[in-house]
Amino acid sequence: MDVVVPKAIIIPGNGGCRPADGWYPWVERELAAQGLDVINRQFPDSVKARASHWLPFLELLGADEHTILIGHSSGAVAAMRYAETHALLGSVLVGVCYTDLGDSFEAQSGYYAAPWQWQAIRDNQQFIAIYNSTDDPHIPIAEPRHVAAQLKCSYFEFRDRGHFTDWPLPEVVEFVRRQVRPSAQLLTCPAGAPPSRLRRGAR
Repeated sequence: MDVVVPKAIIIPGNGGCRPADGWYPWVERELAAQGLDVINRQFPDSVKARASHWLPFLELLGADEHTILIGHSSGAVAAMRYAETHALLGSVLVGVCYTDLGDSFEAQSGYYAAPWQWQAIRDNQQFIAIYNSTDDPHIPIAEPRHVAAQLKCSYFEFRDRGHFTDWPLPEVVEFVRRQVRPSAQLLTCPAGAPPSRLRRGAR
């Protein structure tokens, strides 16, 4: 029997974010302790976070139907665009938006010009969760509320978490744990056969 361990990829925000920033290393450690294969790597083009660099990098990291993308800010936007054309296990979107907010720098990322394929994002994964806060200094709360309405997914709204730049982030760890329990719920399949997908979780 082949064994497939669920994988999580942490996608940082733009502006030069690094794997050691904020809650990224804490979430990495906590999910690894649960048995997941966690990737917390430095992304190329870390200042502008352009789609032309980040989406191919996610392919290079092996983001597939056994992968949970955990994206923060621009990383959450990248996770949505990736899910339009790739099968995933699920996504966790922290501090997400769907427009460039009238910011010319954000517009350069290349994520916002094309219409969003909301149905494809939903259909290509088993669960999606959004975490945003009403006191986010960068993203109006109407943005994640719209995304949640379009994706019909799990939505968690806070009043005092800002742009989620501090650590830890236990809510995300607990949500992922519930989706892949018990002990990362290893997937098994006969040798040579494609692994079956995990049971559908909450969307």
